[in-house]
Amino acid sequence: MRQRRICQDGQEVIAVIRTAREALVAIFLATAIVAASIAGARAQQIVALVNGHPITTLDIEHRSKFLQMSTKKVPPRKEVIDSLIDETLEINEAKRFTLEVPDADVDNAFSNIATHMGLDAQKLTQVLAAGGASADTLKRRLRAQIAWTSLVRGRYKASLEIRDSEVEAQLQLHKPEEKDQVGYEYIMNPVVFIVPRGSPESASEARKQEAEALRARFLTCNEGIPFARALKDVAVRDQVSKFSADLPQQLRGILDGTPLGHLTPPETTTEGVQMFAVCAKKETKTETPGMREVRDQMFQQKFGVKAKRYLEDLRRAAMIEYKMPEDQVTK
Repeated sequence: MRQRRICQDGQEVIAVIRTAREALVAIFLATAIVAASIAGARAQQIVALVNGHPITTLDIEHRSKFLQMSTKKVPPRKEVIDSLIDETLEINEAKRFTLEVPDADVDNAFSNIATHMGLDAQKLTQVLAAGGASADTLKRRLRAQIAWTSLVRGRYKASLEIRDSEVEAQLQLHKPEEKDQVGYEYIMNPVVFIVPRGSPESASEARKQEAEALRARFLTCNEGIPFARALKDVAVRDQVSKFSADLPQQLRGILDGTPLGHLTPPETTTEGVQMFAVCAKKETKTETPGMREVRDQMFQQKFGVKAKRYLEDLRRAAMIEYKMPEDQVTK
């Protein structure tokens, strides 16, 4: 009996210890949840309201990190807040005119930025997150840019038009380089060595070597394109036409340096390794690179003036309410 009693007492002690341990675990978990909730609340603390639309500390933190990644400098907090206020006003003004930017357009713009960086959208998202920013802050900026550009272009279309006579007058004052006074139309076939998404970097390097091998023996479009089509996991896209005035100077230089019937140097894209077969090149003087550059400069100047005045009017009419003391907002 005494032995059984000792055993029962021991079990009761163990039960008490287990209960105490479970209570401590519960307290710890509850404390952790509360701490996480407080941290989340701080991250979502509203700093300003723009016509009722909130700007939070998390918005500011992500935008600040994004600008720091872009410029390699820490931006002033006021500059960050002002940029978020401007974007809110731009997006809301576009909505007032029923100008909604589809998510697909924003995603395409995001993917294009990734491609220019030699990445895909998923990798760019990871890079932004690793830098303390987020994909959302870049997409918000892209949405505002697309909406605002469309809105200003639409509202001030007539006053933003650039007449040919204006372009010619500017060309007389600032004569472009001789190479920019003649334009070309390039007829090309994209040739893509396909690399599946998620493949290791070694796969891209291997495909690049295959592309270089094709480039070395590609001498005419008539013979080279059928040969390329017969290669495994190689896609020859439909023929495209591009004017030199529509292309950046670096790409114009690559196309001008590629003999007719040959392939441009390979470059990595989201699909794989891409080259262009330059099959024809026609001279044109209707829209030369020099004319396009002057036209674009004149348009950007007019657009900038209109957009600035428009935004200033929106700011004056907006209700911008700071939810923190001014000295804390800008710190």
